[in-house]
Amino acid sequence: MVISDFFKSNQQKKWTAKIRKCDWGAASFLADLLEQNKFHKTLGKGSLFIMTDGDELVSFCTLTQKDCIDDDTLFPWIGFVFTAAEYRGHRYSGELIDYACEKAKKDGYKTVYIATDHIGLYEKYGFSYSESRTDIYNEESRIYFKEIN
Repeated sequence: MVISDFFKSNQQKKWTAKIRKCDWGAASFLADLLEQNKFHKTLGKGSLFIMTDGDELVSFCTLTQKDCIDDDTLFPWIGFVFTAAEYRGHRYSGELIDYACEKAKKDGYKTVYIATDHIGLYEKYGFSYSESRTDIYNEESRIYFKEIN
């Protein structure tokens, strides 16, 4: 497995097409942002990390300034966490989250955040529940954080 920064890849169209084919609605939204060059305009400073196995897209996540919670005091956000069905059960998303946390730490951050509707998923990766808020889509979202210093 190889983890890389999507924006440093010379195969962005290929990986975007594979993201679009994922069986998750948010993946289509992410593909739209990439195809329309709106990733950074929408999510602010940050990147998209992909885990690949040869030509196969295993997992991906973002590390960005913004997410679905409208609060400029909370950042960076880990978002769009996804692992392809055939690769689930091996904690690949955990490896990718750890990679994003290390990148955030190198960039000088002491805390990372995740907004989700999942309960019990991110706790196993060291995240703690903070609170619930209504997100920009008018849905209830749970905010988790992890100290990375």
